[in-house]
Amino acid sequence: MARVRVLGIGNVLNTDDGVGPFTARTLVAGWELPPEVEVLDAGTPGLDLVGLLQGLSAVVLVDAVQDRGAPGEVRRLDRAQLVRGGQRLVTSPHEPGLREALQLMEFQGGAPADVTLWGAIPACTTLGTALSPAMRGAVPALIEGVLSELRRLGVEARRRAVPSDPDIWWERAPAAG
Repeated sequence: MARVRVLGIGNVLNTDDGVGPFTARTLVAGWELPPEVEVLDAGTPGLDLVGLLQGLSAVVLVDAVQDRGAPGEVRRLDRAQLVRGGQRLVTSPHEPGLREALQLMEFQGGAPADVTLWGAIPACTTLGTALSPAMRGAVPALIEGVLSELRRLGVEARRRAVPSDPDIWWERAPAAG
């Protein structure tokens, strides 16, 4: 099992709420990671997030975050901030979410010791499959944030000589026919 997991959280059918899965897929396409790191597009896991966090020493999450500021501004939240509250993760079908999963795991035992969330302020979270220009512009900073967390954890990623297709399937136009 992976020692460190990067989770892209969000609903890809709600415009900017899909930034987590978009970022996770873009990270994997552009970077080689060692075997102790697993990157997942977790979608909208709700309390299933508990299972995705069990057995890990560290987790880095990427999601849209409701906060004061301009759309696309990037925020870093540590475990204490996530459990305490303040900034809100975008309310969407992935509620109950991270805060509740961490609180449950702390009560039961087995929560990762290191939890960090990198997020960006959404321009909109209405029905739609494309990120806004502001949110798309935040993706490189979110990836750099994730990479910095991995370096802090002693994990080095290597840029792929030739990036692969990130397979952002939800942005493709449906096939005619």
